[in-house]
Amino acid sequence: EVHVVESGGGLVQAGGSLNLSCTSSGVTFSTSALSWARQTLGKGLEWVTGIYSDGRTYYLDSVKGRFTISRDNAKSTVYLQMNELQPEDSALYYCALGPPIVSMSSALIESVRCNNLDAWGQGSLVTVSS
Repeated sequence: EVHVVESGGGLVQAGGSLNLSCTSSGVTFSTSALSWARQTLGKGLEWVTGIYSDGRTYYLDSVKGRFTISRDNAKSTVYLQMNELQPEDSALYYCALGPPIVSMSSALIESVRCNNLDAWGQGSLVTVSS
């Protein structure tokens, strides 16, 4: 049985930092790609970052240079270090098993999430105050 559990998130002032963690079980973690997506009321779901089994990474343009994704295969955990946070980064952040499919629309990402709940975390709320 697949489980994805997130931790971290919270309230931070603009310019501050937060770290999210995501641990998964029931999968061969070392060969899995993992991603973070975020959901806001205005934009819907969007892929933020992803990391492949070989260490290759993807970042949304707006977070490049500020966010860093990393993985610890021994702990079956993926991390998202978020620095220089801005109010527009405020969102519900989801960890997901699998790579970010950047061509997906927000609606399709939401459909994928709803049809694969076991492969998605419960969501971690990040709020950045100005």
